Amino acid sequence: MTANIAVVGGGWAGCAAAVELARGGARVTLFEAARTLGGRARRIEQAGRTLDNGQHILLGAYDRTLRLLATVGVDRRQAFLTLPLQMRYPPGRGGMDFVAPRLPAPLHLAVALLRAQGLDRADKLAMARFSTTARWLGWRLDSDCSVAELLARYDQTERLYRLMWRPLCLAALNTAPEQASANVFLAVLRDSLGAGRAASDMLLPRADLSALFPDAAARWLAGHGATVRTGARVDTVAPAGAGWQVGTETFDGVVLAVAPVSAAGLLAPLPDSATLTARLAALAPEPIATCYLQYDATLRLPQPFFALADDATAGRWGQFVFDRGQLDDGQAGMLAVIVSAAGAAAALPRQALADAIAAQLAAEFGRPQLAAPGWSTVVTEKRATHASTPALQRPANETPWPGLVLAGDYTAGEYPATLEMAVRSGLAAATLLRARR
Repeated sequence: MTANIAVVGGGWAGCAAAVELARGGARVTLFEAARTLGGRARRIEQAGRTLDNGQHILLGAYDRTLRLLATVGVDRRQAFLTLPLQMRYPPGRGGMDFVAPRLPAPLHLAVALLRAQGLDRADKLAMARFSTTARWLGWRLDSDCSVAELLARYDQTERLYRLMWRPLCLAALNTAPEQASANVFLAVLRDSLGAGRAASDMLLPRADLSALFPDAAARWLAGHGATVRTGARVDTVAPAGAGWQVGTETFDGVVLAVAPVSAAGLLAPLPDSATLTARLAALAPEPIATCYLQYDATLRLPQPFFALADDATAGRWGQFVFDRGQLDDGQAGMLAVIVSAAGAAAALPRQALADAIAAQLAAEFGRPQLAAPGWSTVVTEKRATHASTPALQRPANETPWPGLVLAGDYTAGEYPATLEMAVRSGLAAATLLRARR
């Protein structure tokens, strides 16, 4: 008998679960409260412009995501601008320039370190020593600690910390190094600095995040007998005989693929839910702010993206800047600046933050015109991720209730709250339900 499964939540985890279930022969209904699929990685519209609620970078190591994109008909070569692993700052401003050449691993990393500009001999030796030690440790500590403690333990230089490790930690974990999990950080390093050359490639989406996967997933699902309902909020999930009632309908199983706070609210009425809802409540949200600045269409940065030297005490909030025009011809002259772990930045008035970031860009690139964009806005995703802290007990996909599973980038796994973690969680949730039939 064909299983009838509800997937509640149309973010990347929910879409991944829905595709995997339908691919296995289940009859799937996907519920999404918003009008746009994508969850916390989605398309938004502002002032007649199509934007994302946050800029993302994927890695070549994101094999589950890339395979899933291929399944729903997304051509990787058209969907992404592929760049070698790099950490580059605006030239002539005291930063660094680190670019991995297209050579076999680990030669690509050795040559990148040898050629890196802006690092002295002590910095390069510290990075080489740390990478070698991390590889020897299997990219994991027996006892987790903070990223800051890990780096201090292995004598990383102040300059290397400031220019490489701290911005990488913020970008990957959306958590400051003083509070971030060393083991989660090491998992990211394993699949970037410690990976094969192609696995360490950086993939910049050319389309908006909803078009990149969720929209394609919806088309694929429609073509495989599934139902996708947007603008369909689910307020109750309750046992119903051998199955589950979702709203007014009954299903054989449920994938609950909503944000932790929403999941906790839906699970709270169920018996014996206190332990799981407490674990969900312990996931402290971390915001990400994205500042979009529109300039004349002829404006172009020397590279598709740069790291920026942030300093909150000096009003320099931006950590990375992306030239959207080099990803999408329709966005020529638009820059997107990311502020991860953006609690303090998000507390500022939006225009004040945009003005500060524009001034930072003008100073960093030595181009005064960047201080006066023709248009700007700040988009803050207040619950973009959870704080990835040491030894955090993330909830499993499996729950105490047969036929009900969780999916989301916050579930148990070695990765931080990334698109790849969301996809992995969605696939795992689907596998659990299939195994139950």
